[in-house]
Amino acid sequence: MSGGPLTGGCQCGAVRYRVEVELSNPHLCHCRMCQKAAGNYFMPLAGASRADVVVTRGEPGWFASSDIVRRGFCADCGTPLFFDPLDTDTILVTLGSLDDPSRYVPVSEDSVESRIRFVPHWPGLHQKVTTDDFGPEEIEAIRASNHQHPDHDTEVWPPKEGRA
Repeated sequence: MSGGPLTGGCQCGAVRYRVEVELSNPHLCHCRMCQKAAGNYFMPLAGASRADVVVTRGEPGWFASSDIVRRGFCADCGTPLFFDPLDTDTILVTLGSLDDPSRYVPVSEDSVESRIRFVPHWPGLHQKVTTDDFGPEEIEAIRASNHQHPDHDTEVWPPKEGRA
């Protein structure tokens, strides 16, 4: 692997990981789920085979943001670490959690239809809308199984069965 070992972890050090290969498809995701998971306007991600990402210290906490994706984070400090699509053998790491986040330059911006209006596009990056990667059935499956809190106050959370 060029550039030495690829390692990363959370802010407090309770969870550390190593990636055995170079990451693929470094990108900035603007989807609303990534915005909320990152607490930011977008989330930088890149992927590798699940078998090539090894947790070397601690155990991440997991949140099922939908029925088909879970997100790994440090349960102690809250650092977002992983985006894990359950029906693939790929897991994505948050590029900001790498020990050297400058190692990967994004090649695209994804879900640009959800970009915050005052965040300009990054020159030279491919601009992808969600439908470039997902078909209508997949988009509906994500929408229908979304487990994140809505973007407004609620009296009760999680909702009782049959209530949104």
